[in-house]
Amino acid sequence: MTEWISREKTDTSAIGIRIPADLGQLTMLRALAETVALIADFALDEVTDVRVALDEVATALIVGAVPGSCLDCDFDFDEQRMRVRVTAVAADSEALDEGGFGWHVLQTLTESLTAHTGSFDRASGGYPTVVEFSRMRGEGDDG
Repeated sequence: MTEWISREKTDTSAIGIRIPADLGQLTMLRALAETVALIADFALDEVTDVRVALDEVATALIVGAVPGSCLDCDFDFDEQRMRVRVTAVAADSEALDEGGFGWHVLQTLTESLTAHTGSFDRASGGYPTVVEFSRMRGEGDDG
């Protein structure tokens, strides 16, 4: 008979992935976000918030990405929160609509949300773009 031995949790854990900037990759990215959040022992509503927020960010970055480029996604979690960082090379410096409905949804689902678009990079043929957000563990949805 096999017995599971409980291991102490580490202070932090991180995982990253690089995918082609292709909408067909969203299903896999959603599944990874959900799996990481579940392994991190977040509540189901928090898992859903992370997955939906990542979907919104990744969709916007993929749609605005330089053709043939990649999207990088890093998850980092500890006892208090999960942090997600998504980077891509945007074809346009205005690829993210920070005044739109999608951005409002992101602000509602996350504890913190930042975006930065760099100057045009000749080597990559576009604008390096980074979106970071975090979701607090046990944070109420009512504010």
